[in-house]
Amino acid sequence: MKAPSLHRLPKFEKVSNGDYEAALKTVQERLAAVQASCIGRRRRAIVAVEGLDAAGKGGFIQRLTAPWDPRFFDVQPIKAPDAEERAHHYLWRFWQKLPAHGEVNIFDRTWYGRVLVERVEGFATEAEWRRAYDEINAFEKTLVDDGAVIIKLFFTVSQEEQDERLVERLETPAKRWKVSPEDFRNRLKRDAYVEAAEDMFARTHTAYAPWTIIDGEHKKTARITALNLVAERLSDGLDLSPPALSPDIVKLAKAAFGKKLNLG
Repeated sequence: MKAPSLHRLPKFEKVSNGDYEAALKTVQERLAAVQASCIGRRRRAIVAVEGLDAAGKGGFIQRLTAPWDPRFFDVQPIKAPDAEERAHHYLWRFWQKLPAHGEVNIFDRTWYGRVLVERVEGFATEAEWRRAYDEINAFEKTLVDDGAVIIKLFFTVSQEEQDERLVERLETPAKRWKVSPEDFRNRLKRDAYVEAAEDMFARTHTAYAPWTIIDGEHKKTARITALNLVAERLSDGLDLSPPALSPDIVKLAKAAFGKKLNLG
């Protein structure tokens, strides 16, 4: 199967500012229903979010989780490994963060750091990041074979738009916490990160865990596109009808409520 590329971005129908709120309401209602089915059917899923700085990852995650029951999802913000994590294989810390049955875990940055930032910044040797492609594919295949759904999204944005967003963050006091020295370091190495991402797509875009590139140039279009994609992938093959009540629950309910109860 052909891997996606940052050099040929997918075309999505643009969402106008006037249509955005209605589209967001519709997809979030769908996401709430899909989560209820995931809980009831004990489906577990992983939403792996990667991308360039200021490309819209955080805004997407915020709106993805807004309609969900917080007891059945978790957001994992991945930072540099600590001393204990560095003492193990790099995938070790991710095993600790995987969802249980009926849960969805969203990873803000992922195990792909080994072939992105660790490759570009020299935190991993060439031998380490080159063998990581096969290790990651095996890791994801193990999860999928065990019943997990893996949704991998890569958000991208042009240099010009990225610069505008960084300036806006600096000029907005409430958003300044979003800017770090890494944003400027990564900006200077954009070409190297793009090259690493291209290799990553080529080596880890699989039938069981494909990549989707989200063009973040227009924030609202990117959010609606990504939210609909997650809803579609989570519901694929999932029975969305309400699960039947167990006979034990029905018996207890009839004893408690008698004729007041109408189960249809």
